[in-house]
Amino acid sequence: MLTDVMYVTINVTDQDRSLRFYTEQLGLEKRVDHQGPEGRFLTVGVPGSALEFLLWPHAAAAGQPAGGEPGSALASVFLESDDLRKDFAVWRDRGVPFDRSEPEDYPFGVRIEAVDPDGNRIALRQRGRASGV
Repeated sequence: MLTDVMYVTINVTDQDRSLRFYTEQLGLEKRVDHQGPEGRFLTVGVPGSALEFLLWPHAAAAGQPAGGEPGSALASVFLESDDLRKDFAVWRDRGVPFDRSEPEDYPFGVRIEAVDPDGNRIALRQRGRASGV
């Protein structure tokens, strides 16, 4: 029987550049970094969370829908913040690129999307207090 989620893969073209983005800009922590038989096995995670994101080397546009308009793809990762507007200010100062100039309110809380160096979209969310969704 399944017991947990181990890894979620994010395809990247340059693991070192992506590691800097996810750790130095977004604030995730490096978990695993070793050379394996199929290439470098590199993971990052949200501090305090067991889930790890595998930054896997792959060709540009891997995992992107064919024929889609830039920015039309659903985010590959959703990360939750307890104070998105405050975190947004920190990330903006660190040079994280976003899909809009400020977070926006929506029916379930607050949202904005960041874009990593390979165009992967990272949905950043803060749940609404009453929604529980």
